[in-house]
Amino acid sequence: MKKLFLQIVLICSGTTLLAQGLHFSQYYNSPMLLNPANTGLLQDNDWRAGMNYRNQWATVPVPYNTFAIFADCGIMRNTWETSWLGTGIAVYRDVAGNGNLALTKVQANLAYHVLMSETSSLSAGLGASYNQRSVDFSKLTYDSQWDEFSFNTNIPNNETNTTQKSNFAELSAGMNYSYYNNTDFYIKLSVGARNINQPNETFYGASNKLGLRPIANLDITYKASDNIMINPSIYYTRQKRASELVGGALFNFNVGENRMAGNNEFLIGAFYRNQDAAIFAAGYKFRQHRFMVSYDHTVSDMSQGNKGIGAFEVSMVLQGNYKPGNEITNTYGCPRF
Repeated sequence: MKKLFLQIVLICSGTTLLAQGLHFSQYYNSPMLLNPANTGLLQDNDWRAGMNYRNQWATVPVPYNTFAIFADCGIMRNTWETSWLGTGIAVYRDVAGNGNLALTKVQANLAYHVLMSETSSLSAGLGASYNQRSVDFSKLTYDSQWDEFSFNTNIPNNETNTTQKSNFAELSAGMNYSYYNNTDFYIKLSVGARNINQPNETFYGASNKLGLRPIANLDITYKASDNIMINPSIYYTRQKRASELVGGALFNFNVGENRMAGNNEFLIGAFYRNQDAAIFAAGYKFRQHRFMVSYDHTVSDMSQGNKGIGAFEVSMVLQGNYKPGNEITNTYGCPRF
């Protein structure tokens, strides 16, 4: 009966359903998707690489699966006195539904970072991506396959094209302002936008322009003691009639002898996506490498169909220097506490 109820709800609301864009509950672990100005903005490191995986609505017949890998680095940091460049590349893959409705995105970013003073910096970034949207109609059923009892996939569906693909390019841009005292406080305000060129995404040549998607993020790090760091943040984005607002905090607990030596840390956190889900996160940090898992518990009306099981996410972020043991010596744009 619960499955039947969910199907009725989806059918009745079909006129207002919208496709879901790429997003992660651990937005803080997907820096280049959040804003191209984050590219190469690293703390005491030259390079960064990571991965994200999200499984959403696993208890529903048509779950979403989203995967991402990315890598970025800073260049000219020890050559230019007060500025440096950031370059990076990322690949995203999202698949949903019985027809394998998929989005594949390959994105390249370039950012410029400049020190405005000893305690502040300004960053600007640009991103360009090649996108392919595809669907496999052969995995779906049609009216012509109804045999009065069920859909019989052995009956021809009378469709001429079983696979459809749509390719388009997307442009993004953003800026960051950072303030830090290198003792116990860091704040970063980030604003940007995706789909600046409003590309046309369609399978049949119709006009379906993607709406401009502004994104804002406020991130604060506070060193409460030698063993505890508090990291509250808030994220907001909007595209046409859809919007997403997520806020919460992570807590880092140092379990090593000396935080400055980069010892082990445990992370726990809680966030809330407005009118959708409560998000719980936990992780482990070894030196500059971070591993995290999170769970979305649905609190919206969708919980009647998915039993509250919203999404599971895992992420891994690795960081390092070009020469092992070396630290960035001249320029930096992040706190060093």
